[in-house]
Amino acid sequence: MVVNVHEAKTHLSRLLLSVTSGEEVIIARAGKKIARLVPCAPPTTKRVPGRGRGKGSVADDFDAPLPDEVLKGFYS
Repeated sequence: MVVNVHEAKTHLSRLLLSVTSGEEVIIARAGKKIARLVPCAPPTTKRVPGRGRGKGSVADDFDAPLPDEVLKGFYS
């Protein structure tokens, strides 16, 4: 389905319903195709909370003050 920009703005909800049912919608300006509405691809893998547990670490001195020579670099 090809629609012009005005029709796309006016009927966006209807066009999105068409896209969710698997149809591709092309938006054109002055007869020239400029955009394509397609359904978003589903995630490739299911996210599992805690899967990265134990794979990272924080140094013991993470929140220690920075050395003077490093601090000077921020203010010079």
